[in-house]
Amino acid sequence: MQGNVKFYAVIGILLVAVGATSFALYQALTPAPQVAEQPTTEVEPEPTPTVTQVEIGRSVENRPIEVYRFGTGPTNLLFVGGIHGGYEWNSSLLAWEVIDYLTINPSEVPAGLTVHVIPALNPDGLALVTGTGGRFTTADVPTPSERVATGRFNANNVDLNRNFDCNWAPESTWRGATVSAGSAPFSEPEAVALRDYVATTNPAAVAFWHSQADNVYGSACNGGVLPATTALGTAYAAAANYGYVNLFDAYPITGDAEGWLASLNIPAITIEMESYIDTEWEQNWAGVQSWFDYFADTALQVI
Repeated sequence: MQGNVKFYAVIGILLVAVGATSFALYQALTPAPQVAEQPTTEVEPEPTPTVTQVEIGRSVENRPIEVYRFGTGPTNLLFVGGIHGGYEWNSSLLAWEVIDYLTINPSEVPAGLTVHVIPALNPDGLALVTGTGGRFTTADVPTPSERVATGRFNANNVDLNRNFDCNWAPESTWRGATVSAGSAPFSEPEAVALRDYVATTNPAAVAFWHSQADNVYGSACNGGVLPATTALGTAYAAAANYGYVNLFDAYPITGDAEGWLASLNIPAITIEMESYIDTEWEQNWAGVQSWFDYFADTALQVI
């Protein structure tokens, strides 16, 4: 009986060993199941925005003052429309045309530049005439015979282009009339918005669109006109087919934005369009391009 038990035990061990060996051999000879490769999905990079819109301040009546930026170069150029609100509404309309054009054609901005455009520095004065401090069309504005002079001022009845810190006085002149320049330099939030944005961006040059005199004017503050101001002013005037005058002298002006910028050694010009209705787009776009060319050439000279 004992012999039979031992015999069956040995047989059992042998069977287990054979089974284990067979299973191992089966695993070794059987190919592993193929796992289907999952298709890789390429993540498209986020498109680089062609325009950046930033609010830089608020008007007396709490309307936004916005700037539109194009390009990423180290040299900043600033263009300002609508400092005289609805009285010179075509200066804001021109600014919007530049914004629209550069949004569609961002490659027009040279690699070394960043272009900043403020369409309406005086949105309250603009709204007084157009019904809005933002975008508008020519259908929103009055006929020439209904032009509203008070749209020139902000909601505090201050002429913003007399509220800057260059020979500021509480009262100044406009075409022989006395106008309020505010209670102090930068007493108005619109002037503060421009002042602070200039301090942030340190522009290489600033241009203000106005109407109507068919001229480009340079700037100064208790000193001579900066050579770069003359160069930029004559370049814009020649390209846009306007006249050029080094300094406005038809009547005395105090506290103007261009003079204040000159006191900071920042070239600044005033572009007075021939019409106060038409934006004179082709002329002014040629003028803007003249600045692009000027700074592209300057960058090459530095290199």
